[in-house]
Amino acid sequence: MYPGGSLLDKNSVGFKWSKNFISNLFAEKALNGMDNPGRLWAIIGMAFHSVGDGIFFINMSKKIYDRHASTVLKIVGTANILFNFLIATSLHDMMVTVSSTFSLLGLFYITVFILKSRLNVLKFCCVMSMLIFYYTLYLYGAGDWQLLAIMQKVSLLISMFLVLGLAYFTKPNDFKQTIKQN
Repeated sequence: MYPGGSLLDKNSVGFKWSKNFISNLFAEKALNGMDNPGRLWAIIGMAFHSVGDGIFFINMSKKIYDRHASTVLKIVGTANILFNFLIATSLHDMMVTVSSTFSLLGLFYITVFILKSRLNVLKFCCVMSMLIFYYTLYLYGAGDWQLLAIMQKVSLLISMFLVLGLAYFTKPNDFKQTIKQN
């Protein structure tokens, strides 16, 4: 439903996955100046993403027996519900930084405990996800908008698969031996 326009071509038609940013969908007016009828759906989608992301971190906090890590993951989950959603507002740039910081903190904690587990596939997935996330944030900071438009979607897709993998293929017992090693 996005009418068109991107940073590189204001006259383009529709949403191009390799040229537009997800944040383009949140604006009342598209970059080509037309009204954006898809805005409501983008905001609803961001609300679901924010709540889902928060619930994921809160649920992971229940699987990891380390009290400090569990507390950090609960805070990250709660914060991400609010800060992820605020990306869809005029506070976008600041909230990308805040939300990304919280997400990376939570992912770091989870990765540390995954690395101590016997979940070898998830070890690889966690490390790769963090590297891709960091690279995407580097592109954001460097202002490489052309490559960032693509990496934003790659990072989001990999993050979603990682969240699904961690949510459905881990259980509290996977993290029990990590306490004994400490």
